[in-house]
Amino acid sequence: MVNKTIVELSFGPKGVVDASLSESAHSLVGSEILKIASEIRAMVAAGKTVCNLTVGDFNSKYFPIPAVLLEEIHKAFIAGETNYPPSDGVLALRQAVAEFAAREYGVRYPVESTLIASGSRPLLYAAYRCVVNPGDVVVYPAPSWNNNHYVTLTQAKGIDIPTHAEDGFQPTLAQLAPHLGSAQMLALNTPLNPSGTVMQVEHLRAIAQAVVDENAKRAKVGRRHLFLLFDQVYGSLVFGGIKHEHPAALVPEVAPWLITVDGISKGLAATGLRVGWLLAAPEVTARMRDLIGHIGAWAPRPEQVATARFLRNEAAVDAFRKTMNAAVDERLEALYAGFNAMKADGFPVECIQPQGAIYLSLRIAIAGRELDGKVLDGNDAIRKAILEHAGLAVVPFQAFGLMEETGWFRLSVGAVSMDEITLMFPRLRTLLSRT
Repeated sequence: MVNKTIVELSFGPKGVVDASLSESAHSLVGSEILKIASEIRAMVAAGKTVCNLTVGDFNSKYFPIPAVLLEEIHKAFIAGETNYPPSDGVLALRQAVAEFAAREYGVRYPVESTLIASGSRPLLYAAYRCVVNPGDVVVYPAPSWNNNHYVTLTQAKGIDIPTHAEDGFQPTLAQLAPHLGSAQMLALNTPLNPSGTVMQVEHLRAIAQAVVDENAKRAKVGRRHLFLLFDQVYGSLVFGGIKHEHPAALVPEVAPWLITVDGISKGLAATGLRVGWLLAAPEVTARMRDLIGHIGAWAPRPEQVATARFLRNEAAVDAFRKTMNAAVDERLEALYAGFNAMKADGFPVECIQPQGAIYLSLRIAIAGRELDGKVLDGNDAIRKAILEHAGLAVVPFQAFGLMEETGWFRLSVGAVSMDEITLMFPRLRTLLSRT
């Protein structure tokens, strides 16, 4: 082998390169959750015990993907399904998704309505790109996931609607109605990340009908129609007899203006497989297909082929859900019971009974109190205190756009064991006794 001289590269004084990047790049704000994750890693590396309830992901030790799906992926690789997929997705998967929607939600979409991508995230972004012009109004609740960042990226005007614990942090039509006349898109998510709550069916029906009524007015004067972006990626994770509803099943007339996003990431604990799908009017899907194609946000072909086969295996889907949902529910209920017991003992905590997704909403009402001579002046101070002194890692609702200093946090159970949850409560009780 010929020895080569290796050139050590230099990139000049700090800030010079960054100053030449785009305004769009400079407008981006880093993930608050990733910042918290770095603190947790440092604590774990130092040998400290942490009950990590921050990540909206699954530890495969506790939540492996379905064995049948894994087997189908192996088969697809062996069969040579390793080239580019079609830009709108493998046909078998698009057909399986349409069948799945009919079976699960009672809505029949044509295959032309389906679009496959590398998870639900690029589909949400593509919906913004294909519906929203710079300056258009997008209305969404706070807290919610990533809408503020998509608004920034598309140079839209975001109107975030602060929601309340008594409504499960879900918006009501009364809150949204004043903004529907000016909006180009309304973005909803149920079960909700971060609150773990499900929108009540009567509220969802009323909102869908309001979109239909608004668009009837717009049609008469030739205005662009209002779209409803509906993120239901947690739709199969509902508990306590609650049912997840599809807007078009409640109000079929909303179908032309409805964009729904779903995937296997949460319902099948398959976040790393990157298979998501969208259902919308074929004209919408065609435009979004072109965008997804240009950025190459395709789901890997072997996973697409395997997911198509798995979704058609109703018995395997049902069996996996029964096991997985029970494990998620067990963890959520353990947290809920533990915090309720603390509240009964006089500790300043409260939480909303879990309804869906992998999240629990928790309030720790100690803002203004002192710990070791320092005033806990808001959510971030509380977060740092319970992480450092109780080994409990949570995410404040500010990371999801609700800026009020009310002490509300998101707790996620996908990456923890029941033992970790059990052992956390005595540490938290000890800490709160000191405030």
